Amino acid sequence: MPTTKEAVPVWSNFRRGVLALGVLLTSLPAFVAGARAQGLPLIRDAEIEALLQDYSKPIFAAAGFGGGRVTVRIVRNDAFNAFVVDGANVFINTGTLLQAKTPNEVIGVIAHESGHIAGGHMAALRARVAKDQTRALLTQILGIGAMVAGGVAGGDSGRDTMAGGQAIMQGGTQVIMRGLLSERRSQESAADQAGVKFLTETKQSGRGMLATFERFKEQEYLSEQFQDPFVRSHPVAGDRLAHLSSIVAASPYANQKDPAPLQLRHDLMRAKLSGYLETPTIVFNRYPETDKSLPARYARAIARFFRGGTGALEASVQEIDGMIRENPSYPYFYELKADLLMRSGRMAQAIPDLRKALKLAPDASLIRVELASALQSSGETGAETESISLLRKSLVIDDENAHAYRLLANAYYKAGKGPEADAMTAQAYFCEGDVIQAQTFAKRAQRQLHAGSPEWLKNDDIINYKPQT
Repeated sequence: MPTTKEAVPVWSNFRRGVLALGVLLTSLPAFVAGARAQGLPLIRDAEIEALLQDYSKPIFAAAGFGGGRVTVRIVRNDAFNAFVVDGANVFINTGTLLQAKTPNEVIGVIAHESGHIAGGHMAALRARVAKDQTRALLTQILGIGAMVAGGVAGGDSGRDTMAGGQAIMQGGTQVIMRGLLSERRSQESAADQAGVKFLTETKQSGRGMLATFERFKEQEYLSEQFQDPFVRSHPVAGDRLAHLSSIVAASPYANQKDPAPLQLRHDLMRAKLSGYLETPTIVFNRYPETDKSLPARYARAIARFFRGGTGALEASVQEIDGMIRENPSYPYFYELKADLLMRSGRMAQAIPDLRKALKLAPDASLIRVELASALQSSGETGAETESISLLRKSLVIDDENAHAYRLLANAYYKAGKGPEADAMTAQAYFCEGDVIQAQTFAKRAQRQLHAGSPEWLKNDDIINYKPQT
């Protein structure tokens, strides 16, 4: 995507059952505190993030998440899934965005996950996991003790004692698992009710949420090998689905439809994801030449470029130019054209389109970073100075963008500002979750930065940061 930035994809699918949730809860605090996404292949895109913000903002307000407290983050994964691990982030897979046919389906998923955050479910589950780990340890100690005693006693009596020890261990684990499953089912039901409440308060239908869970109800009867991970992480019991259906139907907004302009933006998002993430063959099958709609043209313009061959860039640009003529105020068509030009090494040619895109979407920090990148590569007079201004402004809005910090570090190095460059490099490493490298550069920068300056204070925070264990 034009502004894609991925983390190292060491995690791709949910593990099985609630044990996976336990693993995530114990392994992710460090990434949330530092890189926010270390271990997950996150992507960034100005157009999609703007749309998801418009989807989530009313829901988050209804849930009481004011002041940008919660952020929706996009995980590059084909499975239909969304999840939360703390009170600050909702993670949603690209597979969900691609497969959801209406905005209401995605909004329903966000509402459900918001219900988990509002209910404090992650904190409760973390406490439960910690408690059950202690219980499991005690159970194992008792079981091992009985088995050792049996081994010492020997004979039939010893064998009975050892068998009893094994039963203690197995039985204790089953009790813990049943307790966890029961708590998860309770949390899922509570998140459903809260989600529908948020949707009703924002005058939106809950049918999108209902469609999601109805879609996967049948999968509960399949072998786990063929289940979507969403089913395993969001168990759908028949009585729960029936209750959800009744509260959705009772809403005065049950039959509320998505506005046509929002549906178009949703379709454009799906087309863009298809163009960038799927093979050209799949894209052209999904969006055949006979489909003259704007989303179909969007997807094909991207796919033509990635299919390659003689004249691929020119054919894509020609299609995009046609879309721009018809929709001159849509910033992301200019951004797409600039991205394809930059991918082809035509940095200077991309600058006018990025300037136009930024003018139309002045709050899009990711487009601002793209423009800074193009300027730095263009060799234009004054490009470094302008890029520094653009990057500093972008980081005021989005201070988690490691790519922006690296570009800023590069500009500072070229401007002869070594300590500032080291400070920005430290910030980049910290955003990526590499605390050791971040602290190395922070210490180097600290020695020459003015004590008490904003850069000095940020570096001091990095130097004194202690990862959670």
